[in-house]
Amino acid sequence: MSQIAALILPLFGLIFLGYVTARLVRQPSDALGWLNIFVLYLALPALFFKLLSRTPIEELARLDFIMASLLSTYTVFAVVFAFAVVAIRASIAAGTIQGLAAAYGNIGYMGPSLAILAFGEKAAVPVALIFCFENIMHFAIVPCMMAISGSEKHSLPTLVALIARRIILHPFILATIAGVTVAWLKLPIPDAPQRLIDYLSQAAAPCALFAMGVTLALRPLRRIPLELSYIVPAKLIVHPLLVYVAMGLVGDFDSTWIFTAVLLASLPTATNVFVLAQQYNVWVERSSATVLITTVLSVLSVTALLYAITSGLLPADLFPAASPAQGR
Repeated sequence: MSQIAALILPLFGLIFLGYVTARLVRQPSDALGWLNIFVLYLALPALFFKLLSRTPIEELARLDFIMASLLSTYTVFAVVFAFAVVAIRASIAAGTIQGLAAAYGNIGYMGPSLAILAFGEKAAVPVALIFCFENIMHFAIVPCMMAISGSEKHSLPTLVALIARRIILHPFILATIAGVTVAWLKLPIPDAPQRLIDYLSQAAAPCALFAMGVTLALRPLRRIPLELSYIVPAKLIVHPLLVYVAMGLVGDFDSTWIFTAVLLASLPTATNVFVLAQQYNVWVERSSATVLITTVLSVLSVTALLYAITSGLLPADLFPAASPAQGR
């Protein structure tokens, strides 16, 4: 348990430090802008590029892994969306944000930092695959759902072009493409650019987690939404459980890949859900509360998950007979 504490506490400690600092040092929310730009456009892309460029190309083509992860994530999204629209009588736009809150984890800020610290650099490839393909789905589904609801005022060709631009030009996607290209062609990287990439990638985790804490502090919790009664368990319990079962059914994955996928699914709601809620002016305050509550509760749930993994309570192969080639 002391090893888990040594792993978890520094990560959530950075979030806590960001939160406390933002509460003590009063700055406008715009002051966070340049740090977010550094993290999103430089530090995290450099981390993805560095790790992927060193990965054998055959490990980057696991479509079975990608499909198992996507199917699990969007099953959670679909169920929560349907429940919100049918049972709670939410609008399509509000139901979309609720579905995202249950399915869209903090795989950008927290994911790489936590997975690589927990499982080593072998976790970088599954993290990058999950991040890229899930974000492609998020970038595609949200504008489409908002168009159906009437919140997105674009013609079909304009909407398609908008979605394609958001996907292709996202810095994480570009960094992943560059890293895969270097790995595929086995291109050498000169010392000077490599050192710059190393400096940027080393800054990714502390800056991202600190910025996340500041972001949470700038959105104080005014009330706990009723919808959290089903969104929180869906995000922190059902989502990782579904991924775990899906990975076991598909089988033939290294244990690091399975546990990385489960860990990423267990992460709290991404701050991007709040950003999207603001963009479409729907479910804004409640999405902010969802991010805060799931982040606080994830301290316990993620700690429990990592303890179960490291202590052997959670086997890597849920269905041994279904995946005899486990550990390839």
